[in-house]
Amino acid sequence: MTNDVLVVGSVPEDVRRAVTGVVKALERAFNEKDGDALAAQFARRTSWSNARGLRLDDRASIAEFSGPALKGFLADSYARYDVVKLLEIAPDVIAVNVAQQPTDRAGNPVDGVRGATLYVVARQEDGWRIVAGQNTAVEPPAAEPPAVEPPAGN
Repeated sequence: MTNDVLVVGSVPEDVRRAVTGVVKALERAFNEKDGDALAAQFARRTSWSNARGLRLDDRASIAEFSGPALKGFLADSYARYDVVKLLEIAPDVIAVNVAQQPTDRAGNPVDGVRGATLYVVARQEDGWRIVAGQNTAVEPPAAEPPAVEPPAGN
């Protein structure tokens, strides 16, 4: 975890590492195109809305959707997930803001749609898992035209 993460509330270092580990495992699963590993980061009872606005309401539904999607329309998509904020909601319940940067297969940043994601990660019987989340696609900002200097001598 980087020092650039904003932490709000009392989030002990071991919890920060565990929650960040869930996000990094999700990133790894996405980049390795492993739908089962991706779904395993979610609680059995969860609510997830993906960047296309599709809501999936349990781990099994996420696995069923993710497997074909990662090998289909997302086969050439890769990303880096950076935790930017941790917010303590309650003991063992952390809201996590994540910035998603598109990358090439080697992990180098590329142009493309970014993601702004909110996960709610909670301690479950089987470890820390995502219990709710929303992924929002964010188009890259349009290039601004260069500033025009007024003619000299006016």
